[in-house]
Amino acid sequence: MRRRPGIGGLQNAAASRDQYRLLGENVAKIRTDLMKEQLTTFRTQLEDFARKHKNDIRKNPAFRSQFHNMCTKVGVDPLASNKGFWAELLGIGDFYYELGVQIVDICLATRPHNGGLINLQELCSLLRQRRKSDREAVSEDDCLRAISKLKVLGNGYEVISVGKRKLVRSVPTELNKDHNEILELAQAQGFVTVPEVERRLSWTTGRAIDAFDTLLDEGLAMIDDGHKDGVRRYWFPCVSSISAPLGADS
Repeated sequence: MRRRPGIGGLQNAAASRDQYRLLGENVAKIRTDLMKEQLTTFRTQLEDFARKHKNDIRKNPAFRSQFHNMCTKVGVDPLASNKGFWAELLGIGDFYYELGVQIVDICLATRPHNGGLINLQELCSLLRQRRKSDREAVSEDDCLRAISKLKVLGNGYEVISVGKRKLVRSVPTELNKDHNEILELAQAQGFVTVPEVERRLSWTTGRAIDAFDTLLDEGLAMIDDGHKDGVRRYWFPCVSSISAPLGADS
């Protein structure tokens, strides 16, 4: 018959557990302190790097994107405030604030045409037209960062993915799976038809028309009935280019 541990054995086991626990806590504290020390060192080096490459960060979009990635890895957000060290050193807080204001202007100006949903590439192109006299070049990464700061405005102003494209939404429109599939289908030509949706997506006529009606109501689609075959085309400006460019002045 197996003997049960006595009081002394239980006490020794408890003492061992306490020692292991204390050892674990000490190791965790050492690791935490070491990580904090490393992060402090990284941030100091990052500040030195920013001072040295200030002009490149402000003028070169690719360099600026890599700098943001470096900041993210050490928990630094240069865009968190327009005041403080990063704003005074680089001025990029003001840069993205200005981009955000111009993005809002473009979204409002194009909303009657696209219903508040615009291709990210087209938005960046229109933004560059407005800023062509400015020294700082603008990349899609810059646009995405500026848009991320517009979320404080409430619903809308976010980037959604439809197929291989990124669209910027500036109105609180909720698109379901059916709407996204139609938009993805329209990317090939800029328009789709009910028969095409029935054939490509294996939908019923009623399902297709219901989705199109919602997109029409939201101002995201336009009807084209001027074809000899009598088949109605549903055009989607958000996945096709705007024919007339906006004014260059901001």
